[in-house]
Amino acid sequence: MAANAALTGVNLSEMVEAREVRDCLQWFTREKHWINEMHLQLCRIPAPTFLEGERAAWFLEQFRSLGWEASADRAGNVIATSGEAPYVALTAHLDTVLAPRNKDEIAIEADGRFRGPGVSDNGAGLAALLALARAWKTCAKIPELRTGLMLVANVGEEGEGNLVGMRHLAKPSNLGRKIAAFVVIDGANTDHITMRALGSRRFEVAFTGPGGHSWSDYGLGNPVHALCRAVALFSETRLNGSPKSAVNVGLIEGGSSVNAIAQTARAKVDIRSESNEKIDELVDLLSAAVERARDLENQRATAGKVSFKMKEIGSRPAASLPDDSAILHYIRAVDAHLGIRSHLDCSSTDANIPISMGIPAIAIGAGGIGGGAHTTQEWFRPEGRDLGLKRIFLLALLLMRDAGGSRK
Repeated sequence: MAANAALTGVNLSEMVEAREVRDCLQWFTREKHWINEMHLQLCRIPAPTFLEGERAAWFLEQFRSLGWEASADRAGNVIATSGEAPYVALTAHLDTVLAPRNKDEIAIEADGRFRGPGVSDNGAGLAALLALARAWKTCAKIPELRTGLMLVANVGEEGEGNLVGMRHLAKPSNLGRKIAAFVVIDGANTDHITMRALGSRRFEVAFTGPGGHSWSDYGLGNPVHALCRAVALFSETRLNGSPKSAVNVGLIEGGSSVNAIAQTARAKVDIRSESNEKIDELVDLLSAAVERARDLENQRATAGKVSFKMKEIGSRPAASLPDDSAILHYIRAVDAHLGIRSHLDCSSTDANIPISMGIPAIAIGAGGIGGGAHTTQEWFRPEGRDLGLKRIFLLALLLMRDAGGSRK
């Protein structure tokens, strides 16, 4: 453990031998059944992005019943605190891409696997919050902590939610100035440490025209044709090399009938990169493709020209945590102690916001194993969940003893 001490300035072996810490660590293994039951309960409460209210109300009740000071903020985040500011914040997003249509869609299979929309992303993270909330209040008070602990079930992480919950939370005018560090709990797997924020910008591209009959009005500018040209032109963008980037047209819709020239057609476009500058370059290429598609369609049309509007519907900043950040040293030390093999990665999570603001933040999994995210066949296996919960708990303790890493 010598390397462990050198990395963190704390002897992790001695810390985990303290009775209060040891009791909490054992609790995560002892209370597996309770954690699994709470996991299933929360996943059966639908929480699609922008409609997280019912699940948020349930979380508020759970936090209070476990002895936490808890409230909901104006964005809809549920915030529970213990101790005094500054805080180390453990967060997990409430919303899911898909929502169960009924409770039976969240089920346990014969092999013990949970199945249904949101059971891993982010049922696993939310279950971890509840486990940490109960463990913290069950164990005796842990001495020598320099910060309080904050638990946040936040809204608006997925899709067009645009990280609205985290943006509100991290604002310096709100609680942001009282938070020393963020640990974002997202998904299940413990094999990664997200310390680089993958940036993105999202757009809705809409073409409009007069519309008409497919035979008698043939020759009018056609918004569907123009949109398809724009997508084809933009999809030819070459993205070889560094920085790693990606573009995707995730939705196309428009028109009303096979024998009608459409009046409107629209698409939603996702542009991602590890570099904000590269994102801006790709946005310019999208704009050029849309303009070119309009011009080509209007050159072909004999009457009734098309026009377009390009509206930004989301933006997430790219950023990176410094390599010498204390929070990275701590998570590596915890992983070494627990025997977890993990790698640093780049992803788009709630951590994008604090990292871009210079606040220490990482995103990690909650434990167990999950897959099939964003589909109706999403799954989660709880085996090994307690290892992930111990990882989060020990990381929080190290941060709380160091006042969150002093925002290094």
